[in-house]
Amino acid sequence: MPPSVAVIPGRTGISPISVSTTTAPAPLSDLNLAARQRMLSQRVVMQTLLAAAGDSKHLEAARKTLQLFCDSEAQLLTTLTHYDEVSARQLRAVYEGPQGIGVTIETFMDRMRKALETIERGGQVQSLLSDIVGSTDEVLEALNKATSTFDTIAKAKSDRLFKELGTIVSDIHTIAREAKIVSFNAQVIAARAGDHGREFAVVANVLSGISTEIDGLTKKALHLSDRKQHA
Repeated sequence: MPPSVAVIPGRTGISPISVSTTTAPAPLSDLNLAARQRMLSQRVVMQTLLAAAGDSKHLEAARKTLQLFCDSEAQLLTTLTHYDEVSARQLRAVYEGPQGIGVTIETFMDRMRKALETIERGGQVQSLLSDIVGSTDEVLEALNKATSTFDTIAKAKSDRLFKELGTIVSDIHTIAREAKIVSFNAQVIAARAGDHGREFAVVANVLSGISTEIDGLTKKALHLSDRKQHA
């Protein structure tokens, strides 16, 4: 989409000021990033197979897809340091070590690089392609495991936040209820004071209305929090 052009009145002999109306895409969450890796892995394999058949257009496309896959994987590994200790330990257990998926994913990326380099040189790539196709299920299983782990962590974080929110809302609900009691007592005292308590009664009525409104809102918030936790 071309940028829109804003012209400031009274400015003559000066080029219009271009104002971009495009917005940068929101960054993907770790969960969405991990899920996208599955699609990218299959796309780059397909593009590489087509490139090996002599389609130069797919060779360039495969390079770009592989670069995106590698960059995304590096980003996911970087995020391991941004999680709490429990979540980080859970992710390291999945990625690292001899049985970790990190080895499988790294091997896949290395094979893809070699295959694309070999295709570009015009060398024999059939053996590499056989290895790549043969490891497809293993790679997908590894990427699925990563996605599942990020999903579990995201849900646990969401549950913790909603639990904290529920506690805060419950405290507000308690305060609103106590304010309502204070308001009721104030209204009684104002009534006993007669004319001298009119202004006090007005304040008490306002306080009663506010506390009633807060009470209703907190009940709705608690209901939503309970629904989320039991979903």
